Amino acid sequence: MLTMNATDRPYTHEMVIVHRVFRRESGLMPRFVRAVPEGDTARAAEIAEHYLDYAEGLHHHHAAEDELVWPLLLSRVRLETDMVVRMEDQHQRIDETLTRIAGILPEWRLTAAKGTGEKLAIAMEEHRAALIEHLDDEERHVLALIAEHMSVPEWEAVGARAVEQIAKEKLLLSMGAILEEATPEERRFFLGKLPAVARLLWRTVGRRQYAKRVRSLRGPLPA
Repeated sequence: MLTMNATDRPYTHEMVIVHRVFRRESGLMPRFVRAVPEGDTARAAEIAEHYLDYAEGLHHHHAAEDELVWPLLLSRVRLETDMVVRMEDQHQRIDETLTRIAGILPEWRLTAAKGTGEKLAIAMEEHRAALIEHLDDEERHVLALIAEHMSVPEWEAVGARAVEQIAKEKLLLSMGAILEEATPEERRFFLGKLPAVARLLWRTVGRRQYAKRVRSLRGPLPA
């Protein structure tokens, strides 16, 4: 079994911070869809693209866990094996909800029909319910196992794997999504992991880029 000093524990709270993005955006998505006027295909396309970015980010997040977290925990944790298996099963159920959304999204994007939009919004709400159950369980039960049984390099490899999959032109938007609800301490942590040039890009370009994106997406929403 892997043993580490207390000072060598992975900083698992960063997963809680990342989870805030998925909690927030999965809650906004049905509202975005329902607020699209009948037949406004331009707005539907904008929302569809935002959803696809969200779904891609969630996929990479879970793929990194499936490849780099669960196999290690299953090999090192005896008593909590059932919980690790439960996490994997929840990933599967979340994937099923994403598949249902993918079956509705193209038609709605092309037509912006209210009836199709309502079906899509309901599918997105079902997705959110499955996702929140998983995130709650993961934060409540699994992060402690990660802190106890994984090394710092192993944990950092999980985050690095997810970041590797993000298109370079979307990195600043992804950083903005993470920093939106971060505390000052959390912001310092995430920005401190960036190279100096990336921090400069965030300050000079990224903040404005993300603010513009948020205004475009959320501006039309009813209060």
